[in-house]
Amino acid sequence: MHPNLDVKSLTTSEIEQKVKKLESMYFVTANEDVRRQMILILDTYKIELQERRLEDAKKRAKNGKDDLDELIKIS
Repeated sequence: MHPNLDVKSLTTSEIEQKVKKLESMYFVTANEDVRRQMILILDTYKIELQERRLEDAKKRAKNGKDDLDELIKIS
């Protein structure tokens, strides 16, 4: 985790945009120190996204909205 990031205050879409931007900038720079910092930031963002998605999945499963019966219709 990168020590200077506050990812909790960002929305999911903001984090996704930042990940895309950082991934594209990563290949532009040749400075290895900057690349290492970018990797730390990217990892922090990706971990937060994963945690949010898992939490959303748990909420859907708890509410019974994770049911596949409505997706598969046999007639």
